[in-house]
Amino acid sequence: MNNNHYIAIMAGGVGSRFWPASRELKPKQFLDILGIGQSLIQSTFERSTKIVPKENILIVSNHLYKDLILKQLPEITEKQILLEPSRNNTAPCVAYTALHLQAKNPDAVFAMLPSDHVIMKENQFVTDLNRAFDYAQDNTAIVTLGIEPTRPDTGYGYINYSEGESSIKVVKEFKEKPDKETAQAYLKQGGFVWNAGIFIWSVDTIIRAFQKSANDITKALSRDSSKFNCPEEQAYINEVYPLTRSISVDFAILEHADNVYTIPTNIGWSDLGTWNSLYDLSSKDASDNVALSEHLHLEDASRNLIKSYKSDKLIVAKGIDDYIIIDDEDVLLIFPREEEQAIKQLRSSFKDSSYV
Repeated sequence: MNNNHYIAIMAGGVGSRFWPASRELKPKQFLDILGIGQSLIQSTFERSTKIVPKENILIVSNHLYKDLILKQLPEITEKQILLEPSRNNTAPCVAYTALHLQAKNPDAVFAMLPSDHVIMKENQFVTDLNRAFDYAQDNTAIVTLGIEPTRPDTGYGYINYSEGESSIKVVKEFKEKPDKETAQAYLKQGGFVWNAGIFIWSVDTIIRAFQKSANDITKALSRDSSKFNCPEEQAYINEVYPLTRSISVDFAILEHADNVYTIPTNIGWSDLGTWNSLYDLSSKDASDNVALSEHLHLEDASRNLIKSYKSDKLIVAKGIDDYIIIDDEDVLLIFPREEEQAIKQLRSSFKDSSYV
């Protein structure tokens, strides 16, 4: 392992599309969504230790989750946790991480990984990420892992790349989430991958990119660069971080850069962003139901996702098809699968209650 290589795990989101299981005080990255005895962030951390030393792993998260992080990841120290005082999307998150690492190790090359993704083919992931690290170390390059599409999915952004013999492709353009017809055309044409939000770059490369395309963010954060990687950092970040604008790193940096590359790969990836993505990942019974409850009785029911967080509760259902049924401690959700994108909006209507 290279001591100049780091991984920063982004773990500050709320996971609102996984409501009611995912809540403000314990979002989905801290839940054992898959029922494997590990939360999503624990799985991501364990994967990361196969690529970099565990002391080179940072967790970038909201200040609300410091205790949860330390409880679920006892292997790390408080110095490895970067706490955001406000939710300003991924661009300020990346800039903060880069400035922290620049003060710690100017030769650092780091990957930004979401904390809540599922990767089934870990050996391939390790191979591809190490290749990305080496390329980003030797070149002034922004590298991303691009997921080879298996279906014309309309829920992901796409990356269009130039064909060629090299396994590391030049990115031509980032595409927003398409409609079904456009997604089908992407697959037929070839040269398109899903944007998984996995990025690798050196601190020098990404800071230069911010200075070129989003200098207001780095300017706000680096009014006093001496505060990074020292005991005063948290108090300083609490003051300046909320001054940054809320924007994704895709919009702020990637869409303006001319040095972006992608490694097309199949790592058994899912962003696990919705209940339907969990349905797709899970094993199903003869009627295509996903039953994630210990005590369940179904009759004349098909293509449902049913999960209870009460181990001793019996759930009986008859005559229902294509529903999401989630029985949490204080919320019972019964929702059509085809309308699941509305769950996020529904959750927001309860924002002033204990149910979020």
